[in-house]
Formats: sequence, structure tokens, C-alpha cells
Amino acid sequence: MSYMIGDVVKMKKKHPCGSDEWEVWRIGMDFGIKCCGCGRKVMIPRPRFERSVKKIVSRRIERDESIE
Repeated sequence: MSYMIGDVVKMKKKHPCGSDEWEVWRIGMDFGIKCCGCGRKVMIPRPRFERSVKKIVSRRIERDESIE
């Protein structure tokens, strides 16, 4: 599955603040994700991230700059 910066994903385990939704802010060998509940940012390795994601809650919408 492919992920984009700005996607909101639902993880298998909840964050201590109670939220299980995270926004992707960095993609690479490590993923940077931000908790949608408290705003905490964490970095996790790609394999662990891909195992932990349940589903994509919302996708970032690509803006077409040619349409005005």
C-alpha cells in the first residue's frame, strides 16, 4: 500500500492519550507520524509502520494546479 504525506491512518494500538488516528508527516525508511489527539510526533521504521496500520481514514487530496 502506498502512503502520502497528509494521510490520516488508524493504527492497531491506541496512543496513551486515547487516540488511534495519526497523520503522516514524513515518508522514507522511517515514517514520521503525528497523533491526531495530542499532536505528539514520533518516528517509526517502515516495516513496523506498515504492520501497525489498520486502515487509511482519509487521503490527502492532490490539488491540480492547472485547473483554476
